[in-house]
Amino acid sequence: MRFFFMVLIATVCAASSVWAKAYGNYDARRILTVTETPTGKRHGIDLQYLDTMLDDLGTHAKNYPPSFDSDQDKQRATRDATLLAGMLGMLTQDAGAHPEILFRAATVNSMGHNLQIAGAAEKADALFQRLLVLMPDHPRSNYAYGVFLAGAAKPAASLPYLEKALAAGVVDAGYSLGLVHLSLGDKTRALEYLDAYKAKTPADKNAAILIDAIRSSRATVRREAQ
Repeated sequence: MRFFFMVLIATVCAASSVWAKAYGNYDARRILTVTETPTGKRHGIDLQYLDTMLDDLGTHAKNYPPSFDSDQDKQRATRDATLLAGMLGMLTQDAGAHPEILFRAATVNSMGHNLQIAGAAEKADALFQRLLVLMPDHPRSNYAYGVFLAGAAKPAASLPYLEKALAAGVVDAGYSLGLVHLSLGDKTRALEYLDAYKAKTPADKNAAILIDAIRSSRATVRREAQ
């Protein structure tokens, strides 16, 4: 089950005439590099290329439902997310995996969940928990885990992570907290967070539309089967 408030994000964007841009064409195999050295082959990761892919995937699939120009773009993104999750999964098998790799692996599986890739939610949850054991106060990780939990129909569980991220300066966490409290039926708290977010980001028209919808009782929350 997913919360309808995640669908509301797309509705708000449509109302403000924001359309998804085309998803790019990538070769996921490029993230794994091999360099010849005097002592043999050295395997590495092209983090710049990986992050380019993750940024593009995030534009379309960070939230539910994912937003694409075409079914072909969505299919290609789902294929890329599956390949990246598999590659990063191999790199995170070791208990000593680097936190930055754990974060990227958790992120791609979180987006894989939104793309309805089987098993992605369980992998994302396990990876985020491993990461937060290593870096419990890391703002970006707390925010990403909170967003994932909210999208995985665990809004109450997402609150402490989003609040920690907001306290650490992640402004977008305020918007997410507003949505989560809306999903929990607390419009007063939702408006508190959204008004504070809007004050910090006055150019965000989506926030203004959502606030107006809540105040005029046009914002409703229901559950939908996925």
